[in-house]
Amino acid sequence: MHKKKSLNVISPFMKNKMTDKQFWEEYWANYQYDKIPQKVVFEKFMPRFDKKKSFIDIGGFPGTLAAFFYKRGITDVTVLDFVMNTDIVRKFESINQLPENSIQCIQADFFNFESEKKYDIVFSSGFVEHFQNTNDVIQRHVNLMSENGQLLILIPNFLGINGKVQARYDKENLAAHNLQSMNINYLKSIMQHFNFSKFSVEYIGKPMVWLEPKPQNKPYRKRVKTLSYLLKLFPIKGRMLSPFIAIYAEK
Repeated sequence: MHKKKSLNVISPFMKNKMTDKQFWEEYWANYQYDKIPQKVVFEKFMPRFDKKKSFIDIGGFPGTLAAFFYKRGITDVTVLDFVMNTDIVRKFESINQLPENSIQCIQADFFNFESEKKYDIVFSSGFVEHFQNTNDVIQRHVNLMSENGQLLILIPNFLGINGKVQARYDKENLAAHNLQSMNINYLKSIMQHFNFSKFSVEYIGKPMVWLEPKPQNKPYRKRVKTLSYLLKLFPIKGRMLSPFIAIYAEK
């Protein structure tokens, strides 16, 4: 974890981040995470990873997506997070009949993390948008890529209908997100500065909206879920309806 600073000194990381440890401990306290997902919104990218050997999920506790990649044949999987409970990860492995310690756990502050090991797949989902300096966060992902590595970053899209839902029912959650990091053109301008053989930035997923499963959201979640079902009748990709943005790149 990052070193303690004196009260009159503010680290660049503290200025950059939009959440803290308490935010994530409360976030995970409201979640049930005992199943490996059967379907993922980024399925279209999975065939591109067939021959890769190693994987790291930045901010990936409790390891559900690392387990998904493990089940798909990439057995060297690692989760890095500054909120990490290995007992929960081991229980998750047991419930899903994975070998014990199949999910490697690193508890660390990503902005102080250095690794000699590089990874064939560097992945994050719902991470980048919690920081002010999007370029810096993506650069740190790139630094972990192996010589022939691939990058996949998923970012929720709150610049359309889903953002309006968050603003209406959960302003606290909306405030924990950097909305500029959800601007497609801004993301493309960042990616153009890296020396990738190819990259793409695109909207993905069928239209949907959601509220986090916090107790205070319980009175509204049913109506938001109904709205989400209705939106699926309009399978149009774009800023207003698409739930996620995917950044993909290859060295």
